[in-house]
Amino acid sequence: MRPIVATISRSALQHNLAVAKQHAPHSKIMAVVKANGYGHGLLNVARCLNAADGFAVLGVNEAVILREAGYQQTILLLEGVFRAEELAKAAELGLDVVVHSKMQIEILLNASLTKPLHVHLKMNSGMNRLGFTPDAYAAAYQALNLSKNVAGITLMTHFATADKEPGIAAPLQVFEKTIKELPANLPVSLANSATILRHSYLRADWVRPGIMLYGASTVSGMPATAFGLKPVMQLSSEIIAVQTIAAGESIGYGNRFTATQATRIGIVACGYADGYPRHAGLLGDQHPHGAPIAVSGKVTRTLGRVSMDMLFCDITDIPEADIGSPVELWGRQVPVDAVAEAADTVGYELLCAVAARVPIKMTD
Repeated sequence: MRPIVATISRSALQHNLAVAKQHAPHSKIMAVVKANGYGHGLLNVARCLNAADGFAVLGVNEAVILREAGYQQTILLLEGVFRAEELAKAAELGLDVVVHSKMQIEILLNASLTKPLHVHLKMNSGMNRLGFTPDAYAAAYQALNLSKNVAGITLMTHFATADKEPGIAAPLQVFEKTIKELPANLPVSLANSATILRHSYLRADWVRPGIMLYGASTVSGMPATAFGLKPVMQLSSEIIAVQTIAAGESIGYGNRFTATQATRIGIVACGYADGYPRHAGLLGDQHPHGAPIAVSGKVTRTLGRVSMDMLFCDITDIPEADIGSPVELWGRQVPVDAVAEAADTVGYELLCAVAARVPIKMTD
């Protein structure tokens, strides 16, 4: 077998959940486990986050997996249902559903269900992605509140700039002003990871931590460790070949790196087919020294273009490195966000993109 493996830390997941609880001590935790647990494995993550009050997923298929595995917590469909026939399964499984459009209201009102569903009514408070506008929100609430298919309603919104300025003040004001028209004491769901960490004063019945649970940064320019978070995934491999090139010689497809001096090159068993970004470190002058990578416990850089199954790294100053030497692509030494920055993306994408061919190993 190829040496590449994604090692998932149970204790890091549990630690990060505890951080979320510390920042939102008066709220219930809706752990976001969509996208196969952000690439960590849905059930791997659920087992470690069993202390959460609920799980948020994207599709009914994910909810089925969790229910069949015995999880009785609240399970929320973050985008609601996409077709009317999904409502019957949602009712059977006892799921909560987001309602964000007139179409979803219509199919819910016209459905024949064995039992009513709890609805999370989403407001578009400025992200302009999903949700009812503030002007339409009260009418959407009234339509749902009169339906026999609705067991209860949670009021919900999502903040576009919780991770940076201008922050959440303006959309929060819009949300709070709008819901004053509705009955008091309805449950509220508000906070993603950035909101939890940067705006801990915010009170909500439910908060929805996502990327922070996996130990990646949610705030540009601030490492996850600044918030006391621990990396959950360590993507590791080994050097499978070593080359020494002279000044003027190049490596890889397109000769994207040409040595200016004698350079010792390690070839690592990891490529873009494993989920590593093909263009990491090749963004012109922004990252002229490649993406960070650790070899034999020492941080160095990638070189040249990433191939489907392999990549290059500089081991000139790591003389002990040789075939079989351990490599960390990201994890404890190399934050996934640092690799993401070198690839002009975010840690979310890299974690979610880890390919199915990469084996996952759980560790304490």
